[in-house]
Amino acid sequence: MDLVWPVTAWALWVTALAAAFKASSRERPREAPRYEVPAPVAELLRGMRSQDVFHAALLDLAERGWVTIEGERLSLAPSGQEPLRPYERWVLERVAARLGGRPYAPVMALMPEGSDLDGDLVLLVRHAAIELGLARRRWRTMIVPLLLAMGLVVPWYATLSAAGLSWPGMIATVVSFVAGMSLLMAGRGFLLTEAGREIAGSEGAPVDPRQEWIYTGSGWRGIEIEDPGSAGPVPSRQEVSGYVVKRWAVIDMDPDSMSSRRCHYLALHDGSSEKATSYLVKEGVYHDVLPGDFVRLLVKPRTGRVKRVLGHERHW
Repeated sequence: MDLVWPVTAWALWVTALAAAFKASSRERPREAPRYEVPAPVAELLRGMRSQDVFHAALLDLAERGWVTIEGERLSLAPSGQEPLRPYERWVLERVAARLGGRPYAPVMALMPEGSDLDGDLVLLVRHAAIELGLARRRWRTMIVPLLLAMGLVVPWYATLSAAGLSWPGMIATVVSFVAGMSLLMAGRGFLLTEAGREIAGSEGAPVDPRQEWIYTGSGWRGIEIEDPGSAGPVPSRQEVSGYVVKRWAVIDMDPDSMSSRRCHYLALHDGSSEKATSYLVKEGVYHDVLPGDFVRLLVKPRTGRVKRVLGHERHW
């Protein structure tokens, strides 16, 4: 079985793929935005969940007079200020539909389904980020990914002709299918510009670091976030696990040196409790872990400080 030609064909395709990605990574100069970035766009660029983006959009609309939020209740306002962006119109339409003619409803009850948030809302907010110069498309058109996907036919056919239905041929078939579908499903891509990376690297203050929304089988509900400290006897170290539902950073004053320091926190939820627990983490862990991830941590129960990350699974 002579695999020289198949290997050559695969090498040429990988070279073409690498060259295309390298060329697309060259950022085209564009003037950075000179105005304040909308909170939903900033939340998306920071890697926050789609429900955080929706929540930020509601608060932004409330500040501009399009909705009224009193405690846990939200109502539509008669009129607002400033024109609406497409994602804001989407949010208001979903809120109006869920209100169903009622004057007000709990904010939690107005959260759309996760598939709508991850699909329609995220796409609209991404488009807003591109218009603001905070992100760009990897490909100007779909021609490049389409040609790369079509180009997989050459190494696939060369491998199948040389190896038939043996394991090299089967592997080539699976790789070609997965790579081709990945290129087509990714579309034109979404890359942050230099200005977008600055926004993504900045620390956004949470609306309320002691509350969060989580999704259960019956819909969205609010939970409280509590500290892990305990006055009773506790072990020196303890293993905890759960889903990251929030992360935030605050500036604390060090009483010893009388200087300020940035402290990073994660909140974990086990999926069934009424409350989540916050833990103090190092900056590296804070940036590695995103809301929605499942983690296992070794912590000091009395102080809530994370000593080590034992496991980390990304779920989106």
